[in-house]
Amino acid sequence: MLDIADALHQWCEEGRDFAVATVVAVSGSAPRQPGAALAVDADGEAVGSVSGGCVEGAVYELCRESLRAATADPEGRGDGSVVERFGYSDEDAFAVGLTCGGVLDVMVTPVPAAGARRAAFALALAVAARGEAAAVARVVEGPAELTGAALALSVRADGSITGGLGGPSALDATAAVEARALLDAGRTGTVEIGADGSRCGQPVTLLVEASVPPPRMLVFGAIDFASALVRAGSFLGYRVTVCDARPVFATRARFPEADEVVCDWPHRYLDTQDGALDARTVLCVLTHDAKFDVPLLQRALRLPVAYIGAMGSRRTHEDRLARLRDIGVGELELARLHSPIGLDLGARTPEETALSIAAEIIASRRGGTGLPLTGAHTPIHHDASPPAGRIGSVA
Repeated sequence: MLDIADALHQWCEEGRDFAVATVVAVSGSAPRQPGAALAVDADGEAVGSVSGGCVEGAVYELCRESLRAATADPEGRGDGSVVERFGYSDEDAFAVGLTCGGVLDVMVTPVPAAGARRAAFALALAVAARGEAAAVARVVEGPAELTGAALALSVRADGSITGGLGGPSALDATAAVEARALLDAGRTGTVEIGADGSRCGQPVTLLVEASVPPPRMLVFGAIDFASALVRAGSFLGYRVTVCDARPVFATRARFPEADEVVCDWPHRYLDTQDGALDARTVLCVLTHDAKFDVPLLQRALRLPVAYIGAMGSRRTHEDRLARLRDIGVGELELARLHSPIGLDLGARTPEETALSIAAEIIASRRGGTGLPLTGAHTPIHHDASPPAGRIGSVA
């Protein structure tokens, strides 16, 4: 649900009644992961997606039906969440199924303006829409009276929570602890706790959706390749910063699509980012000039970031490695460096090179091989990312 926070926050501000369908579990080759959502308001307007098109029509109708039932409730409680399964497991051969062969479990929850869950949903949506970290936990399996109940929290909260699961206070407290743990990790997933808040007893399964600020892409070197890479990074959802020590090149006019343009020495700027980088951050060093590259990479190779690339020919790369060894960079750190950067697409233009770099970043973060899927026997979707820190060097 938090993946469409901007639109849903607006709906909350406008006082709209809506229902939201959220993927809570997947198996097989499903196109969307838990947390993906489709929402429908009382007028039939829809935002988001749960399957990339395979089951959207059926889920849309479930949302409308759920919302009609909720708004007809004279007490305005907005109860009535249901979990439906879609896929080839349906006995009816003509039922809606996933053409890719996977199975989706989707929870449909009505969220009328007068509903009991509205406050928790509104808080999480507002925080996520501001680009801040937020989490919402919902009961997807357990006692019928708890299904769909929600609580929300944000990293700025003082320990209090908004909403509740409808059980004992210990259940809310345990759910908040689990939600905060997933929020700290920036992950969406399910957890199982006891209905009384313990680690045993009648089980309750929670879907915890976490929304964290966009990952960062730092592009060092204000060259034409950087301009194309900025566009690719923005398209992939990164918050992109361009940094170059040369004021004639590091200008907003040259990089209008960057979120930030900084005129400073790359290594000096990187030193100011302590605490602002995380395991999702990618660094692309396009300066291919030793006076910029070496001090920057000396620092960067010791950071727990997701990916680092450094542009240059193979000869430049070998010279760079020698310079880094001379200033004490160890072999384990240098072993993280892959050369050349990007996948072998035969790229020539800045746009093609940017695509090559972006493709390698995706493969590195998601555990892909970079090989063609045609004729391969590898999974199309990878369940887990490899450890952070695969690093590329570029030709």
